[in-house]
Amino acid sequence: MHAVVDGLGNPLYFQLSAGSVHDSKVATEVLSHVPLEQNSVVADKAYGTNEIRSFLTSHQAAYAIPPKSNTVDPWACDWWTYKERHSVECFFNKLKHFCRVATRYDKLAASF
Repeated sequence: MHAVVDGLGNPLYFQLSAGSVHDSKVATEVLSHVPLEQNSVVADKAYGTNEIRSFLTSHQAAYAIPPKSNTVDPWACDWWTYKERHSVECFFNKLKHFCRVATRYDKLAASF
């Protein structure tokens, strides 16, 4: 499950993908469905690829994505903005209150 939420944790866009697909592979596709101009994107270290960061800067969006610890050329991260990432985690926590989503009994996208 991939989701884009606003600053209050309300979903803006939601997409399902196969469980074997890494989150960073569909990130640009998911982010292309929401307006990015003059907005800030907050994501975890998995989304720190050059492709995603260049996609965000080409759409005039700021980002708060920390570099991985083994990154050769680390970039600066606004840690105060990064603390707002909890809104995404809270959104997924709300989803997990529904037993079918948390345990994925129904494995098909049509079930969701």
